[in-house]
Amino acid sequence: MGWGTLDKGKSAKELGLRNVIRLGYVSLFTDISTEMILGVLPVNFIINQLGATAAILGLIEGSAEAANNIFRIFAGVLTDKIAKRKPIVVIGYGLSTLAKPLFAVANSWGQAFAVRVVDRAGKGTRTTPRDALISDSIPKSQAGKGFGLHSSMDQVGAVLGPILSFVLLPVIGLRNLFWISFIPGAISLIILVFFVADARGRMRRRTVFENAKAVLTRDFVLLLVVLGIFAVGAYNFSFILLEAQSLGVQGNFIPLVYALLNFATVIIAFPAGIIADRIGKLPVLLLSFLVFMGTSLAGVVLVGYWAYGLLIAIFYGGYLSISDTVQRAMVPDFTRPELKGTAYAFYYTIIAIGSLVANSVFGALWTSLGAGAAFQFSIATSAVAVVALILFTVLHQRSG
Repeated sequence: MGWGTLDKGKSAKELGLRNVIRLGYVSLFTDISTEMILGVLPVNFIINQLGATAAILGLIEGSAEAANNIFRIFAGVLTDKIAKRKPIVVIGYGLSTLAKPLFAVANSWGQAFAVRVVDRAGKGTRTTPRDALISDSIPKSQAGKGFGLHSSMDQVGAVLGPILSFVLLPVIGLRNLFWISFIPGAISLIILVFFVADARGRMRRRTVFENAKAVLTRDFVLLLVVLGIFAVGAYNFSFILLEAQSLGVQGNFIPLVYALLNFATVIIAFPAGIIADRIGKLPVLLLSFLVFMGTSLAGVVLVGYWAYGLLIAIFYGGYLSISDTVQRAMVPDFTRPELKGTAYAFYYTIIAIGSLVANSVFGALWTSLGAGAAFQFSIATSAVAVVALILFTVLHQRSG
């Protein structure tokens, strides 16, 4: 079965969950590749080996996630314009697969910065059309289930990656680990090219600006405002690993902390998607905001004992799985099917800006005032987001 056999575009009825599962395997092997690196990259490599500070780490992670989301924007607009998903997805996965091993030759945090940004640009290129392809493959009534299933398979790789890193690191060393990461990445590309089908789309003849006008309804704009408020305080996983080290977890065990974090996402993502389909996505999104606030509060009050680092990682993994599943699943609810890519592009624009602000500010506060001040900043922003989401939910329900 070659590319040409499966890439002729099928309807959602023809694709179904089977296509989602195949995309799940692609993400599983990609995450083994990625997460075996990320379990050691921020603390063991960038801070301990290359000598960066928490502020520099925040700048690296904020910029990398911003690049991730900016490329999602372009990919989202393009996928609607050409009415194809898979070719752009292949380019994105290929870029990340080729970039990650280059950490092995990085000798300064600036070089690591460049590789990290290129890797995340690849992730951004693939994510929007991949999400649109998942949405194209299943009925809207099963969106939470589909995205939850994909997230769970994705996170299985995210658990296996750090465990593999923990096993291999003492045997082959840090830089050889980066080279080895190419193997599972290459497997994911093979599955994608030969076994994942594209969806049959309709070519958009309208301009990007016309698409944007159609997408930016009142409710969707208000939702983006709420998500933007939350995003400016939503630090990424790197600071959870840094907090674990500050609480006494030894460096060679940091990958296991990351595996535990990802394990929490595995067991929660799929149930969260099913619950969102049954009771509504907005209440489950509110739950994710509250769990994040609780995680940040734990970062302030739980001090002096290494096991607290594990507990905080579990809390963060729970937040991440709920938030990622529900936010991605709810975007199609606010737009027409042929404009999903553009809608995701606006969504990821907000997340890109928020990520750059959040990680940069969080890292700067950590370096200058300590971890407690950084976590307090995120508690404040998430509290405002909770209030804003409640108000939006009431308004949305009244408008029918």
